[in-house]
Amino acid sequence: MSSTRILDVAKAAGVSTATVSRALNSPEQVSEEMRSLVMAAVETTGYRMNRSARNLRKQQSGEVLILVPNLGSPVFSQIISGIEETFSNTDYNVLIADTRSRDPSRDLLAELLAETRADGIIILDGQVSARAGDWLRQNASQQLIVFACDWAEGLNIPVVRSNNRRGAASAIQYLHSLGHQKIAHITGAEDNIQTIARREGVLEERARLNLPLRPDWVIRGDFTLPSGYQAAEHILALGEKPTAVFCASDMMAFGLISRLSLAGVRVPEDISVMGFDDIELAEYYLPRLTTIRQNRRAMGETAAARVLAYLNGNTDELFHERIIDVELIVRDSCAPPAE
Repeated sequence: MSSTRILDVAKAAGVSTATVSRALNSPEQVSEEMRSLVMAAVETTGYRMNRSARNLRKQQSGEVLILVPNLGSPVFSQIISGIEETFSNTDYNVLIADTRSRDPSRDLLAELLAETRADGIIILDGQVSARAGDWLRQNASQQLIVFACDWAEGLNIPVVRSNNRRGAASAIQYLHSLGHQKIAHITGAEDNIQTIARREGVLEERARLNLPLRPDWVIRGDFTLPSGYQAAEHILALGEKPTAVFCASDMMAFGLISRLSLAGVRVPEDISVMGFDDIELAEYYLPRLTTIRQNRRAMGETAAARVLAYLNGNTDELFHERIIDVELIVRDSCAPPAE
């Protein structure tokens, strides 16, 4: 542990120890010039803050908790990366917890919310149980919480989200521009807010373009690879098959293409397939997947910046909602319908 004291920093900077303390603990209370002077002295003297003592004085844990519904999903990696990068040069530790449980009787999201002592919470889970929702309604005013997903209904909590509805509408519009009229949709998990938003985008664009809608062309999935594989079984069994399929996630699109290929159905020659998310594998899959790109890193950075600003005393930076734009990425998995 460094033997350098705050007095040594003050002498090196030519300021009082109180000024050093303010520059390190409440930087918003000093000028940028003064903070730069103090930080240069910190670097010169090798001073290291006692983080535990600092947090004790401020009655903080020094921790920010990220709640993720599935740590194994590649969808969340860029959001988490954006959050961690934002906090990397601060005194806060980022903790990550998986809210998915193999035990259906447990509600891990509700348990983690009730037990945490973190200074801030960033929630990536778009499927909030009644129990967790009750806790959030009762405690949101006392606990710093930001959603980095599509959940805010009935909860007065800041949310950062992708424009899922617009992205889904863009997918249908693009498939229609290629000449497709018979477009199936594989949805996400039931009651998930992203499922609902993307489904609404599909329905609105279908109505605008006057596209036919058959109930058997709407297939329930859960955003996972196996559900896309199972959806292909449904499509293969249809009498009248769609010429294109819009999947509410890239992982379902991969599962769908895999099973169709096993059945000898070519993508995109026989049927076009489109995804949503643009995870890293989308560019390297065969065929390379046409999809809707979410700027997930920007979602993480925006949510983390909101939490950090508040923790640093900037309560003016309050917002209810930040919407991050999405982008159509055209690759090889879609083509005009076969004659």
